[in-house]
Amino acid sequence: MTEDIHPLLLCGGSGTRLWPLSRKSYPKQFTKLTGEESLFQASARRLSGDGYAAPTIITGSDYRFVVTEQLAGVEIAAGATLIEPEGRNTAPAILAGALDLQARAPGALMLVAPSDHVIPDAQAFRDAVQAAVPAARAGQLVTFGIRPDRAETGYGWLRLSAAPEADFTPVPQPLKGFVEKPDAETAEALLADGMHLWNAGIFLFSTEAILAAFETYQPAMLAAVRRAHAAAERDLHFLRLDPEAWAACESESIDYAVMEKADNLTVVPYGGAWSDLGGWDAVWRESGPDVAGIVTSGPATAIDCADTLLRAEDSQQALVGIGLSDVIAVAMPDAVLVAHRSRAQDVKKAVEALKARGMKQAETLPRDYRPWGWFESLATGGRFQVKRIHVHPGAALSLQSHHHRSEHWIVVEGTAKVTIDDAVKLISENESVYIPLGAVHRMENPGKVPMVLIEVQTGSYLGEDDIIRYEDVYARGQGAKG
Repeated sequence: MTEDIHPLLLCGGSGTRLWPLSRKSYPKQFTKLTGEESLFQASARRLSGDGYAAPTIITGSDYRFVVTEQLAGVEIAAGATLIEPEGRNTAPAILAGALDLQARAPGALMLVAPSDHVIPDAQAFRDAVQAAVPAARAGQLVTFGIRPDRAETGYGWLRLSAAPEADFTPVPQPLKGFVEKPDAETAEALLADGMHLWNAGIFLFSTEAILAAFETYQPAMLAAVRRAHAAAERDLHFLRLDPEAWAACESESIDYAVMEKADNLTVVPYGGAWSDLGGWDAVWRESGPDVAGIVTSGPATAIDCADTLLRAEDSQQALVGIGLSDVIAVAMPDAVLVAHRSRAQDVKKAVEALKARGMKQAETLPRDYRPWGWFESLATGGRFQVKRIHVHPGAALSLQSHHHRSEHWIVVEGTAKVTIDDAVKLISENESVYIPLGAVHRMENPGKVPMVLIEVQTGSYLGEDDIIRYEDVYARGQGAKG
């Protein structure tokens, strides 16, 4: 019987290089960039099935219900979901996952993978993972190197001790070293010599081997994460790591913290297609440009263009490019990016500039995702706001009240179960209900189909933090999102 491999999916990044589609409020791993599934869903599915245990997820508090909902969408249940109090890079995250898995399955093999990669041939990748199992079981820290097809400066590289097989059979070999993200000239040399692969940031090792490495090279980090895990609190089906202990961790990558120091490193070459979708240029490449190099998505039209990506995200938009060459244009309802394709890696500068100006578009999407569904603002004025609210079947908003606003709800799809103080009633399509300022109220969807309503808010303050929660099935506490 094949030994189960335990995936650890890293799910905390903000993906600023794919702004405006990917933002801190809903980063790229949860978006459908190249297919009908999100990158996170595709990653979870790729690392499931025969030979794989239920995945461990490590993510941030704001994404915990998105993770749960998206896993349910591909019929996968997490073995554990750990909540980072704050992002501290990959080393503490991987260490927390290893400690949690060691407690549940001592000595298990753990496959660490970012949740935002594209690997079209899932079976070929699983074959590479199986090829790495003997080395990992023997105490090696195994990393996976990707066959390079260009002189990429956006990735770190791995230095081999022997040339890979001509057909890139995944044969493990000792890793000679790491190369930081190179300049263009160095990248050309690395590509030409045939002795270097891209560093995918994917690892396989036993919990015992990685914990021993942290004991040797990062004892302070190990102590801090042990405390954070030991003092973690259970929250529904999530495990919240202790914030005070977590804050004592250095923010470091796993490569810098451990891998570049260790002497028990093995690399497995992987010859299949792979991308981390680290910028819009990568999305253009992975989307299969036509003979003119054109990629369009949504209601976008290209006229006499070349090597250009046009992407419109709203069905009410019409994005048209005329005579463009080497251009990326991405239109969202609240923000538009236009950039030269060679400057795709500089998109994060736009995010920084918008943040400096205090613009919400830097980090927040128009659509706000919550555990019960989502809402989006349709119109805003000085003392009013109009929202569209989508509630999943069987879901319920918290029992709440507001200090500064009253609300008028009009159901346009499905049926709403509405509580206002002591009264409970069902509201069907084309019916409405008024929520006076200060009234304790709740909205639920008792049906089997999504419920959609239009909410009209009026009042002196319309911020999301004007919520007092009395009961909440999602245990969110107080605050805008809890």
